[in-house]
Amino acid sequence: MTKSVKVHNKGTFCSPPQYNGEEGRAMRIHFVTEGTLNEFWDASRAPACDVLVFGFSGLGEVNYARELSGTTSKLEDAAILSREAACTVVAGCYTDSCGIRRKSAAVADRGRILGVSDMLGAIDSSDFKSGGALKVYETAAGKIGILIAEDLYFPEIAQMLSLCDADIIVSLFEEIGDFVPQLMLRADAFVSGVPIAMCAAGMAQVASVTGEIALLSPKKECDYTVAPAREYHVVSGRRRGFARRMPADF
Repeated sequence: MTKSVKVHNKGTFCSPPQYNGEEGRAMRIHFVTEGTLNEFWDASRAPACDVLVFGFSGLGEVNYARELSGTTSKLEDAAILSREAACTVVAGCYTDSCGIRRKSAAVADRGRILGVSDMLGAIDSSDFKSGGALKVYETAAGKIGILIAEDLYFPEIAQMLSLCDADIIVSLFEEIGDFVPQLMLRADAFVSGVPIAMCAAGMAQVASVTGEIALLSPKKECDYTVAPAREYHVVSGRRRGFARRMPADF
């Protein structure tokens, strides 16, 4: 039986994709593609959503030493917002740990910081260093995998998050300058079998497990509701190697 993804969006022009498979509990996502977390908090009432996603401007620069000393409280602000809004908050940031800078994302749920994920793949020379671990976060909204910046270009990362049973993957990206980010967004969702929701600078996009774009919005804020899909197939192949020979007299 063919089912359609449950979609609710504001100011977008995409038709719901079709797929066959199991649906999970629907997640209501609110994207904030411009401005900081505190600007959003001061100007808006809490949206009715399960997941609130900010791009890299959400927390901006986060210095761990200043956070620990209490000079700044950006991570605490994310935790408080998640409690006040009764949702999961995912906010992009640029972290500084003893002078080592990384592209990162903080994840907070119902008043607690669950962790900070870092980009794994730093391409060529960069001011940002690579992180060292992947994590799927168990939240009240469901299991959320995080794909940060240029990690979008490595489908194997999305596949690993899928193997860790992510219900949805949140991709945080900077400015979209060409067609490649959307191409890889669609490819990653297709090969991993997990819907991917991207929050970029001035743009929100969602790719379904069929590789289609289900949401495309240039608005500062927009909403999307997705029922995570699980469709499984038997994949077989033939590879060279794995030769085994039993000795004649064991």
